[in-house]
Amino acid sequence: MQKSYTILTFLLASFFIININAATTRIYTIDINKDIGTTTWLYVQSGINAAEKNNSDIIILHINTYGGEVVYADSIRTKILNCPIPVIAFIDNNAASAGALISIACDKIYMRPGGNIGAATVVGQTGEAMPDKYQSYMRSTMRSTAEAHGQDTIVSGKDTTFAWFRDPHIAEAMVDDRIVVPGVSDSGKTLTFTALEAVKFHYCEGIAENITEIIEKHLQISDYSIEQFKPTTWLNLKGFLSSSLIQALLIMLIIGGIYFELQTPGIGFPLVLAISAAVLYFAPLYMDGLAANWEILIFIIGLGLIALEIFVVPGFGITGVSGIILVIGGLTLSLLGNVNFDFKAVNGNDAAKASFTVIGGLTVGFALILYLSSKIGSKGIFRKIALTKSLETSDGYVGVPMETANVVGKTGVAYTVLRLSGKVQIDDEVYDAFSEDGFIEKGTPVKVLRYETGQIYVKRVEN
Repeated sequence: MQKSYTILTFLLASFFIININAATTRIYTIDINKDIGTTTWLYVQSGINAAEKNNSDIIILHINTYGGEVVYADSIRTKILNCPIPVIAFIDNNAASAGALISIACDKIYMRPGGNIGAATVVGQTGEAMPDKYQSYMRSTMRSTAEAHGQDTIVSGKDTTFAWFRDPHIAEAMVDDRIVVPGVSDSGKTLTFTALEAVKFHYCEGIAENITEIIEKHLQISDYSIEQFKPTTWLNLKGFLSSSLIQALLIMLIIGGIYFELQTPGIGFPLVLAISAAVLYFAPLYMDGLAANWEILIFIIGLGLIALEIFVVPGFGITGVSGIILVIGGLTLSLLGNVNFDFKAVNGNDAAKASFTVIGGLTVGFALILYLSSKIGSKGIFRKIALTKSLETSDGYVGVPMETANVVGKTGVAYTVLRLSGKVQIDDEVYDAFSEDGFIEKGTPVKVLRYETGQIYVKRVEN
């Protein structure tokens, strides 16, 4: 009996060992084939989370990008460096600027023949290089990302030396043309590697035509399954609405809609536009957990205080100032990952970006209000939504009844005492009148001289 039990245990153990060795390698792929921004950040964040949930063994980022916003590239870089699953970059042609930073953060890099990596200088909207303080930050980020992969130990005889797995100075040279790396970059130009150069200087583990070649030839995995991250429509919409530019535009619409609604009677299109913009602004932030209930509430209270200042409180004082502060505070805090009033998890870049987005949107919004206010009714499409008709008196437009004007030149009597003003009776009709002869006793004959602004003017009639 004991012998049978031992044999059964051995067979079961062998079965599990064989199945473990023959386990299929789960590979999860995420595409980064557009400019780095909110959408790509959401792709990578959601994709890595899904890969962890599915117990994937390897993540492959399929990269083909010319770069984008550094703040989102830095978020992607941090997510990759902290990922417990090995992340591999497959550069399919281009990994420029922010794309280079993301690639260097990965555990391994493979490139398609003819691919490029580098050119990570920070540039503005016009394509010109930004001031050195921006380049300094990018140099540091690239350097620290390369350093995060550690060093190799090289033993030669009795000598032991250490060499960086990815040389940090090479990463810096991709940002600043002043960085000289002997034998690599000494031409005074921003460094960009071809695929072969990247392999030569240890910034690429190999060259491959596709992901399948990476898996089978370089990783030497034969039994594997591939699952590709497929973004949902909501994720694309959220990425679009979370863009700094779109958020600033929504703030402009909120402010502009409220302003023009206050300038027109009743409830109309401007208010609907402002409410719609506010919903689109807060909805993705609320669903991501950034915008808390109290942050949205202080924004609404701020709007209420501004309305109170305009319609109830005379002048401009503490009510209006408090309302403006609360509106700006609500919009800004909704962009930050704070927990109530705990801002430990909020870094300086996030705070600066949120402040710039809100203040920029408000500034441009007010400038647009001033511009449109001067154009409405004079040019273009705004001519059709403004009341431009002038109601001239010569055309018969008056604000008082004109029937009384028919009594000019007629005579009657003072119906009451005219202490300058009183009433007169003409053709059995009583009218309000004003005396141009001073005090007139009741019953005195009078004559109507003229009619102005709803009032007839009379004088005493001498017998």
